[in-house]
Amino acid sequence: MKKHILLILISIVPFVSCKKILDPAEENLKNLEQMYTDASYAQGFLVNAYRTIPTYYDNSDYATDDAVTNQKSNNYLKVATGSWSSQNNPFDEWKPAYGAIQYLNLFLENVDKVKWADDPQAAKLFAMRMKGEAYGLRGLFTYYLLRNHAGFSSSGQLLGVPAITSFQTATSNFNVNRATFENSVKQVYADLDSAEANLPLEYKDIASDAAIPTRFLKATNRKEVYNRVMGQYASQLFNGLIAKSFRARTALLAASPAFQDASNSATWAKAADYAADIIDYKGGVAALPANGGTYYANTSEIDGLSQGNNPSEIIWRENLSTNNGDQEAQNFPPSLFGTGFMNPTQNLVDAFPMANGYPIGNANSNYNSISPFAGRDPRLAKYIIYNGSTEGVSNKAIFTGSASGTDDGINVKETSTRTGYYMKKRLRMDVNRNPSTLSGKTHYTPRIRYTEMYLAYAEAANEAFGPTGTGTHSYSAYDVIKAIRKRAGVGTTNGDPYLEECKGDKDKMRALIHNERRLELCFESFRFWDLRRWKDNLNETAKGLDINGANFRFFDVENRTYQSYMYYGPIPYSEVLKYSNIAQNKGW
Repeated sequence: MKKHILLILISIVPFVSCKKILDPAEENLKNLEQMYTDASYAQGFLVNAYRTIPTYYDNSDYATDDAVTNQKSNNYLKVATGSWSSQNNPFDEWKPAYGAIQYLNLFLENVDKVKWADDPQAAKLFAMRMKGEAYGLRGLFTYYLLRNHAGFSSSGQLLGVPAITSFQTATSNFNVNRATFENSVKQVYADLDSAEANLPLEYKDIASDAAIPTRFLKATNRKEVYNRVMGQYASQLFNGLIAKSFRARTALLAASPAFQDASNSATWAKAADYAADIIDYKGGVAALPANGGTYYANTSEIDGLSQGNNPSEIIWRENLSTNNGDQEAQNFPPSLFGTGFMNPTQNLVDAFPMANGYPIGNANSNYNSISPFAGRDPRLAKYIIYNGSTEGVSNKAIFTGSASGTDDGINVKETSTRTGYYMKKRLRMDVNRNPSTLSGKTHYTPRIRYTEMYLAYAEAANEAFGPTGTGTHSYSAYDVIKAIRKRAGVGTTNGDPYLEECKGDKDKMRALIHNERRLELCFESFRFWDLRRWKDNLNETAKGLDINGANFRFFDVENRTYQSYMYYGPIPYSEVLKYSNIAQNKGW
């Protein structure tokens, strides 16, 4: 019966503007009251919100200068080549996010009425945790709404999204104005503050009553109760560290060039402070996870995960999938029995410096165009399969030239690369996709990595304090980038003179930080959003390289045709059509 009721709830059309969710069928109204006595049913409201969280690997890289895809009908390809509109928008988070917020608001209005446990201390603690999760998730969804839909109206006002903080019924007023961007950001922060007030930083068992954090003593003074509710069994639910991470993400977005406006009081210093909270919790710059750059391929670490534990690089992740090879099936080259969806560009390959730290166009780099992959940043070979790479369980050589005589060659098949490159990051090379010896491995998809937070600090600190300034912290943007490049194996034999050159110039350091972010987070669905919040060029033509023996041919693969107003995403056309007070972003 419980499962049946939960399925009824989750099947409701999940978006705020549809009055069916706001005016439930009579039998669903009756079921709502069951949440007071049925804790599993009540928790289903949160479960539905968790299921709606945007995926980390959304492959929006196809819409940037970092990658193209051989899926000719892919929506991101269509976006990049001129078909993006308020009616055709694969980046639309409006309906799913507001649908989740509806569930969360309904939950928050009823959470204190639920009998969470027979033990009154456990019941009180469960109510705190569930309330914290709900506030945190509401802040999360508001962040994604801002990232995807905030922008300037035709009148020049910087707008956020409508503030929906209570459950809407059929009699509610749906025709509401968008809040200012500033107030939307404040709403995110308020929800994340409420989350932190009710949640532990991480879900870990404690060894004694004395170890119970002070804010939870009002609920329980017994470690057994604390561990039952706030211990390891709750791992991968929203926690205080996740709240801090979304605060840092929001602050970085708000301080970025795309949102600079007199009405927006966000500062780079505040963004640096929020990211530093997470770095300090981790243990400072020296605590940057040594194997974080290859989080997807640290096989023994991944295979040893259990009980919801995280690798050292991961703040939050999705659940483990075992005996799985989906990513490999989608992205391995054809000769490894994959469909090669993600094709890195020559643009991205050129962004990897030499191992000595110099960009390949620098006179001191020693770059050899006849041997373009020799002596490069070690991340290139870890993240991208290029001509001559040996990959897979049999260390098979991959030849990508159009005349290579293999299915891996450029445009040989529908599943072949269009650029001369295949993605290696995200994939485990010990997965076997050969149908006769098919075998998968354990995988996880991140939601937040520590490296992202270190990079966020570096970007914000450079803007706020300069390359070597520290503000109120004990480390600088330079210190963080030095640690990241050292971990990658860049500049380790010569003292990284290019980094030393950049640390004396804020503009050079900015370019370096942006590039390090591009490399460290490639294929993780950051590039599209970064280019837009930086107001960088969206129309770099995607390029490729065709290598056949000693013949090298650089070629254009795919033009980008973005318009200037596309630094900000549209409000869905259906919402603007229905509600006159919801202003559309300029140009859409």
